[in-house]
Amino acid sequence: MSELEGINEHLEELRKRLVRIVLVIGGITAFILMFHAEPVQIGQFTLYYPTPEPLHNIAAQIINHMRVNVVPEGVQLIQTAPGQAFFAQMYVAALVGIVTGMPIIIKELVGFIKPALRDSEINISKSISLPALGLFIAGCVFAYSFIIPYMLEFLYKYGEGAGLLTLLTIMDFVAFVLQFLLAFGLSFQLPLVMYAASTSGIVDARFWRRNIRYAAVIIVIFGAVITPDGTGVTMMFIAAPMIALYATGMIIIERRDRLNT
Repeated sequence: MSELEGINEHLEELRKRLVRIVLVIGGITAFILMFHAEPVQIGQFTLYYPTPEPLHNIAAQIINHMRVNVVPEGVQLIQTAPGQAFFAQMYVAALVGIVTGMPIIIKELVGFIKPALRDSEINISKSISLPALGLFIAGCVFAYSFIIPYMLEFLYKYGEGAGLLTLLTIMDFVAFVLQFLLAFGLSFQLPLVMYAASTSGIVDARFWRRNIRYAAVIIVIFGAVITPDGTGVTMMFIAAPMIALYATGMIIIERRDRLNT
């Protein structure tokens, strides 16, 4: 097999895996946009079943839940142009599709790079797939429950203090929320990235403790970049959990290193 044929074969395999990923995410996204989650009470438990209802779909239900639980009191969520609510629902549905389809995404990506990995690296990739999904969801839940409500409340207090009526467009609101959900979902992967780098031999266990000061500076800069205000308060709400995650990953790696020696 010539080098060109080998490249074409890899590109074809990549195309097939990307198509599978797109189909999975697209299918879940379409389902979220086409169906409504109807509640049903069974004993003390509330369960949900899907019913076809595009205008009151699951994405709209999620946005309404965010409006009730995240938007500060006195702030009105509005639509200022045709289609804004629809595109906001598209963004929400796509995020749900990505999160829900994460096991398939990881499986396809690992399958593509598998020929270039050693057996130990393949085992690492498989072992961290579920923890990666769990940490991503944990990061999103943490951001949604604690960070986003506080940040919105904190930022819009300025308008309240000036006696202003705050109007927040649905697109700005959804973009703001999704920005932090993705940022925290990805930042919560930090311990796994550290663990995989150490286990595969890219760095040793002592690397993380030696460079903790540099890591803290990078994390603080990252927090400053993705926060919309210059007070430093919201920045620390992002940097503090990431520094804690870094320390957690460092301790886990050092303990594993001691057990293996």
